[in-house]
Amino acid sequence: MMEAAKLTEEFGCLVFSDRIMKERLPKDIYRAVHKTIERGTHLELDVANCVAAVMKEWAIENGATHFTHWFQPMTGLTAEKHDSFISPQGDGTVIMEFSGKELVKGEPDASSFPSGGLRATFEARGYTAWDPSSPAFIKDGSLYIPTAFCSYGGEALDKKTPLLRSMEALSNEAVRILGLLGVSGVNRVNTTIGSEQEYFLINKDYYKQRKDLLFTGRTLIGASPSKGQEMEDHYFGVIKPKVSMYMHDLDEELWKLGIPVKTKHNEVAPSQHELAPVFETANVAVDHNQLTMEVMKKVADKHNYACLLHEKPFEGINGSGKHNNWSVCTDTGLNLLDPGKHPGENLPFQVFLVAVIAAVDEYAPLLRLSVASAGNDHRLGGNEAPPAIISIFVGDELSEVLKALEEGSAYEGQGKVQMGMGAKVLPHITKDNTDRNRTSPFAFTGNKFEFRMPGSSVSVANANIVLNTAVAEELSKIYEMISGVQGEELEKKLQEVLREMLKAHKRVLFNGNGYTEEWVQEAEKRGLLNLKSLPDAMPYWISESSVKLFTKHSIFTEEELKSRYEILLENYSKSIHIEALTMHEMVRKDLTDGIIAYEKDLTKEVIQKKEVLPGAECALETSVLKTLDSASKEMSDALEKLTLDTAAAEKMEDRPLEQARFYQETVLKDMEELRKPADKAEAMIPEKYLSYPTYGQMLFSLR
Repeated sequence: MMEAAKLTEEFGCLVFSDRIMKERLPKDIYRAVHKTIERGTHLELDVANCVAAVMKEWAIENGATHFTHWFQPMTGLTAEKHDSFISPQGDGTVIMEFSGKELVKGEPDASSFPSGGLRATFEARGYTAWDPSSPAFIKDGSLYIPTAFCSYGGEALDKKTPLLRSMEALSNEAVRILGLLGVSGVNRVNTTIGSEQEYFLINKDYYKQRKDLLFTGRTLIGASPSKGQEMEDHYFGVIKPKVSMYMHDLDEELWKLGIPVKTKHNEVAPSQHELAPVFETANVAVDHNQLTMEVMKKVADKHNYACLLHEKPFEGINGSGKHNNWSVCTDTGLNLLDPGKHPGENLPFQVFLVAVIAAVDEYAPLLRLSVASAGNDHRLGGNEAPPAIISIFVGDELSEVLKALEEGSAYEGQGKVQMGMGAKVLPHITKDNTDRNRTSPFAFTGNKFEFRMPGSSVSVANANIVLNTAVAEELSKIYEMISGVQGEELEKKLQEVLREMLKAHKRVLFNGNGYTEEWVQEAEKRGLLNLKSLPDAMPYWISESSVKLFTKHSIFTEEELKSRYEILLENYSKSIHIEALTMHEMVRKDLTDGIIAYEKDLTKEVIQKKEVLPGAECALETSVLKTLDSASKEMSDALEKLTLDTAAAEKMEDRPLEQARFYQETVLKDMEELRKPADKAEAMIPEKYLSYPTYGQMLFSLR
């Protein structure tokens, strides 16, 4: 375990950080790199050559023999190709080389990654380009260089490129409007995020025995155990010693990589846990979250655990999300979503608050789509996750601020409220200006918004691309409406613009319980969409308003939008197809073998019992046999329907949206119908007859 005294020394020891660059680079080179990071300016090749030489020496000192351009293609995972530093010489020796050209550009095979039709199989060339704003790091003996990934024609084939574009778009619009408001000295505005990461740990040996977990990430059959999460005793409970050891090792590995994980605790479901980092600039935070998920699995393996990141690995208990805490800060240190002591007089805060409200309302389908996946669609709308309806929680105080803004009246806040706890020994504490609403998909939590809809296994890049771009668009609208006004009239005009925007978009504000049927009905009256699945949301991605939004701010070209449309639909259909085949195999082979073996032994016991006790009714045994026989018949019928419908879905390849809808509406329903008798039968069979571990074994096996 890392000693506390060594933590400050070893934090980021495997990262080519700003501190390392400042120590090792010539001053003029360091200033050039720093300017690129802070201002987004172009980096010259001579600067890159110097950085590469210093980076190579530092990497070799830390045990690296190879380097790789680390990128995030549209597979949902990260990708890497490793090259050594060696350069053979004529005398049979080698030297260690690494040039600025190798640092700045790589050439992976673009045809082997999802492109949604942007690249044909024979068009193989693609490029990776160094992102200087995300620090390089060392892992497993290689220097990892965070990069963007594009095709030969320059089309984005990854998630980093559009994220960086969206950050620039928001920064440009924010700087423009802050200039009008008299906020001086701001050259750049950054979006910062902190992604809370939920996950399950189970025994690795059990994991290896479950085909469904191995192939799909979630259990497709499994009877509920006698005890689940109903006692609510796991949430924030005492962390088991071996799990605590895993968490300690995970912290240390992440700290060495400069990932500022801070919080860890047990979550609601048995064997479920959470970690949370400190806020970072959006693209660095996204890179770090991708790296965190890799390290979580790697460290779990060392502890004989399997780390499950699927959004719904177990039926009947809470799934896992990844809450995206999002804020907007200037390079001068001003948090633009901090209400301050007088939110009714804080014009920059009001502008950004109303811009966010308008963005979330107007582009709600795109936000919903940004978190849609075959896995996350199982979670959204459950008791542990927000509903699929997009709404915003702002709390009591901000509701009053917005009410005053809409009515054109002065806001008279009550200030900070001191709370007494009823015992003299306890201190008085300051009450926050807003409660927390865990049922809200998009909740204001003091000086940031918490977007609670992203799933635990996906990159949060998608959500932040949409959010950044939508807010940039609303800021652009506000700027255009007030840019011609000066002096005393500016504030008056701004208040008028904000008032009209608020009236147009206040339907998205909701502070109540988002889990109730009453809210579903109320949301429908307000005209808010309830997009329950990815196929429901997909048409909005290539709609006229979406194309206009993303092309205006140069986030995606129309071709890039269409390519992502194809990729998302294809991934969705493939995921459910694999699940259907896996479920079919498990029921047909594993569960059926268990049923037959148990029925055989039980029948033998009945015969023996009647031989010993003539006239014995064997009521219990007979009842079990009848129930298993009935369940077997239901399973057989459901299996046949699943087989036929899965085959029918395969034939829809040339109709991607229709195919995805068929998988969602028909194949998933078939799987649900098959699961009912399968789980019923499993619940009656002793564990020794099953070739795979049960829910009870997996969820309560950790020590």
